[in-house]
Order: sequence, then C-alpha cells, then structure tokens
Amino acid sequence: MAWHQISVISNSAIAPDISDFLSGLGAVSVTYMSAESKPVYEPKIGETKIWEHTKTIALFELDATPEIIQTLLLQQFPDNIAHDWHAEILQDQTWERAWMEHFQPMQFGKRLWVYPSGQEHSKPGTVSLILDPGLAFGSGTHPTTALCLEWLAEHDVAGKTVIDFGCGSGILAVAAVLLGAKEAHAIDIDPQALTATIDNAQKNGVVSKIKTYLPEQFTPFAVDIVLANILAKPLIELSDSISALVIPQGQLVLSGILKEQAPSVSNTYQTRFTMSTPVVQGDWCRLDGIKK
Repeated sequence: MAWHQISVISNSAIAPDISDFLSGLGAVSVTYMSAESKPVYEPKIGETKIWEHTKTIALFELDATPEIIQTLLLQQFPDNIAHDWHAEILQDQTWERAWMEHFQPMQFGKRLWVYPSGQEHSKPGTVSLILDPGLAFGSGTHPTTALCLEWLAEHDVAGKTVIDFGCGSGILAVAAVLLGAKEAHAIDIDPQALTATIDNAQKNGVVSKIKTYLPEQFTPFAVDIVLANILAKPLIELSDSISALVIPQGQLVLSGILKEQAPSVSNTYQTRFTMSTPVVQGDWCRLDGIKK
C-alpha cells in the first residue's frame, strides 16, 4: 500500500494546531521533527527548550488530494506556512527490516560484538550479542550506549551482580551477563522497555539470569556494578538512590551526559565515589567511579 506524505515547516508554537488540523482532514498519522540542523539537548534544570521551527509530517491515504489539503492549510494558517510545503507518494515497506539494512555489526573493546539477527557469527575470544532495533532505546549505535558497552568489555564483570538502571532495550544487562556477570537486574519506568529486555535476553539465551522491574516493583539492594545510562538531570536528582545501590568498593557507570554537564554530575557523586576522568565520544561522555 502507498500513502501521500505531506510535510510542512512552521513555527514550533503552532505545530500542535497544524497537527490537529491535518488529523481533522483525515491524516492517519502525524509526527514532528526538528526543521533545523541545530540539535536541542537536555535542558538545564528549570529550563524548557524546543527547536524554533518544526517539520510536521502527515500520512494520508491515496484517495486524498494534496493540492486541496495545501489550500485548506494555507487558508487556516495564512501567516505561518506560506512556504516550505512538500508532498510525495510514499511506498509502503517493512520499516524495521529497512532500518536493519543499515544496522551493521559493531565491536566494543576487544571482546564484545553486537550483531543484528542473521549476521551473527562467533570469533575466537569474543562475545556475541544479538540485538535488533525495536521497542526501546539502546542498540549500541548511540554514543551513550556505546560508552557503556565499551566499559563492560574492558572490565572484569565475571561473577558479579549488576543493576541496569534505565535499561531501555536491556542491551547493557544482556551484555553484562554474556561477559560473565552472575545476574543482572534491569529497571525502567517504561513497560515496553521491560518487554524489550526480556525479548533480547531470550534471544541471547540469558533470560534466566536477568530480572526486570518497574521502579515501584524494585526493592533496593546493593550490588557490585550499577550502570545508569539515562540523562544528567535525573542522574543528579536520583544520586542518593543510585549511590545506595552500589556496595563499598563497587563500581558505578554513568552515561547519557553531555560533555558540558560532566562537572556537575561528577561533583554530585564525588562525595561517595572516587570518580575517574570523563571518557568522551562526540558530544557525550561517560563517568565511572569506585565507591569509597
């Protein structure tokens, strides 16, 4: 099946109104994305940020008439979107498989490889993790996840108990167990993340060693290693809770932190941990420390 895809750029303030209007005209889906090349990162505490201009993208069935939709849209919003209009026919496809064509095997450290299904193979002295893009964040392609996978691949986790705090796809929990951890406890506020974690644990044959929890289901206890790949703001706000999950001389790995945010996050934890120098990849960095 094919679709009409219509996109229009507007001031971000009216993007919700445009979305409602397009839905009223019969759009089967409406999505937003930044119309600018400049990214908007996590705001500072108390600050609200959004990109200045938004591209609103709507899908219509083929019996819709883009020219009529454009006319009605320009009549409704004459001062906001008199230009930057685009319409095309979009052929249907299996989107997950199309995305996976660009998802190639990745190596982390010397001994960890992440493979999409159908491309996995065993190399002497390495560990293979099978993972496909899916419901939750965390495939290894983003620097925040890659930095954590590199840490796991470069440290001895054999026989240790791990907490994956904000587990997303569960890639860190699965990697830890494949690299020799005794067990991993995966926590996330999103039920879909827990579903993805269980699916990926089953795919890699380690489901018996991974337990999943929503925050309200988890009874805190201290472990050898805590991995928290979330964002700087919650890392700071939850520092007491996260710190309490690490045993004395245990290890803490923090990610999801922009380079300029590293000092404030590190300062928050340094009273309880001996913090290492940040490890940087692109705009992002990883912090790790040993509990005093």
